[in-house]
Formats: sequence, structure tokens, C-alpha cells
Amino acid sequence: MRKLSLFIATSLDGYIAKPNDDLSFLNIVEKKGEDYGYKEFTDTVDTIILGRKTYDYVLKEIGDSHYDNGKRDVYVITRTPKQKVGRTTFYTENLTDLVKQLKSEKGQNIYCDGGAEIINELLKSDLIDEFIISVIPILLGNGTRLFKDGRPEQELNFINAKTYDPGLAQLHYKRILKK
Repeated sequence: MRKLSLFIATSLDGYIAKPNDDLSFLNIVEKKGEDYGYKEFTDTVDTIILGRKTYDYVLKEIGDSHYDNGKRDVYVITRTPKQKVGRTTFYTENLTDLVKQLKSEKGQNIYCDGGAEIINELLKSDLIDEFIISVIPILLGNGTRLFKDGRPEQELNFINAKTYDPGLAQLHYKRILKK
């Protein structure tokens, strides 16, 4: 069975975006030639799931080939139906059903790139298998929380931690399977 991994950055106080979906705080750890393991990680996935706000931001800031490089299936979770573009599907149905279906199919791993609503729905259904969380050395004070209240408790297994020059700490955990 394929695994679903979360690879995401957060502020030290647990925010993945400033108010108004502002991700500019990520720039404080930008370093030429450093991708913090992103390419190595994405080489292990052939499917990406993300929310529409995250998709729109990346489309505007980086371009459509960041996700849809012709080698991966991309599912943008949205409430607004839209025609498929390349290998990008704008998915309006039940997220839990989609992930269960994708996990049962053959292929490489699945990458969840946010946003918070998507992550928390997947946590409520106990579908995230691996957490790779990069902690940015900043306290934002408010914004969009990575983990929302109201989800079940989940115990995780520590895999490793890496630190990088600009102060970024990357934490890697795996879900402990329920018996």
C-alpha cells in the first residue's frame, strides 16, 4: 500500500501562513542551491494532493510546472468544479474516499502539500502516514494553524531531525499504526 506523506513548513509557533494566506515568512530561510530535501522527497512520489489556495499561490509564485511536471498526478481539492488541466484534476468529491482509493492503487507515494483544512481532514481520518515538517525560525503570532483543534490524538514515531544553516529544523515522524 502506498503511503501519504505531509512535507510542509511551519513557523515555530505552528502557523503555515500569515493572515491573508501570506507565505512571505518562508523567504527568511531561502538559500541558493538549498531545497531542504524537497527534490529527494518528491522523487519518491507520483501523486500530489493540495488545497486550492496552496495551488493558486504556487501557480502565481512559481508556475504550473512546479506540481504538474508531466510525471505526477495532481489533485487540487476544491469546491468549484473545473476542467482537468494536463495531469491536474480539480477534485470536488470526498477527500477521504480519494485518498483511500489512491493508497490502494499501485504507484509511488502520495504527497500532501496542504493546506490546513486538507491536512486536518486527513488527520481526522488517520490517513497521514509520514510527517516531514520544516520549522522556520520565526514566531508569527497569528495566521493559519498547521494543526487545528478537534482532531483525534495520534502517536508518532520519531525518525530523525536535521538542522540547516539558516536556522531551519526539519522533523521527520511516522504514524504508529493502530492495532
